[in-house]
Amino acid sequence: MIGTGPFGQQPAGRFSSDIPRERLLYLEESPRWIRARLAGKTVVSSTRPRLLHESGRLPVLYFPEGDVRTDLLRPSDTEETDELKGTARFWSLAAGERIVEDAAWSFDGPELSGLIAIRWDAMDEWLEEDEPALKHPRDPYHRIDVRASSRQVRVSLDGSPLAESSRTKLLFETSLPPRFYFPAEDVTRVALEPSDRVTACAYKGEASYWSVRVGDRVEPDLAWTYRHPLHDAEPVQDMIAFFNERIDLDVDGERWERPVTGWSRAPGG
Repeated sequence: MIGTGPFGQQPAGRFSSDIPRERLLYLEESPRWIRARLAGKTVVSSTRPRLLHESGRLPVLYFPEGDVRTDLLRPSDTEETDELKGTARFWSLAAGERIVEDAAWSFDGPELSGLIAIRWDAMDEWLEEDEPALKHPRDPYHRIDVRASSRQVRVSLDGSPLAESSRTKLLFETSLPPRFYFPAEDVTRVALEPSDRVTACAYKGEASYWSVRVGDRVEPDLAWTYRHPLHDAEPVQDMIAFFNERIDLDVDGERWERPVTGWSRAPGG
């Protein structure tokens, strides 16, 4: 199984022999204090959550039943069967006048018996210890490294230069292509048009976007910045990055291949 590295599709690597491709589960205890709130009510507060890892999926938090406000749960008719986890039953969640359908579930498989999961986007707020947790549970095996780089880096679109610098910051993130972040003054700002788009990353924080205009072409939400990043992304605060997937990227005179990821198409494209 071979990937094409930073010049193409991620991830890169080679196994010494073929390995089974079936889906795998790994459930681990976490020492983190996790809370979730809806309509001002604390739905779950746990210092003994479990983090379920499934190959090819984001991790999911499961909580001992005693750490969940089960009095706020209302049985749902929804059921789901999974060959590894068993049969799931769902509950809707009622907090004050707010009702969220199918907001919680549990599986009857032996590994997950007695544990309840809460749908992340069903809650108004998640806290890890006393800090907000964004987007989804943080994976303790997910890593971000930022390194200053003197490589000569040039970004262009349809032959029009968008940025050029020998003082970028290179952000390496687990399972994602490397991203070059440019000082704002090394970016052709006249090509950038502010966008209303804001996204959240569990590890880097909230990103604000620009679209890029080249002649009559507008490439939506092509560049972004972190104005108030989380700790791991602080070195790239207020710097500007572009999606490698949708621009031409030259590094020390060598054209990098465009990686193929979920960002290869513009939002809504």
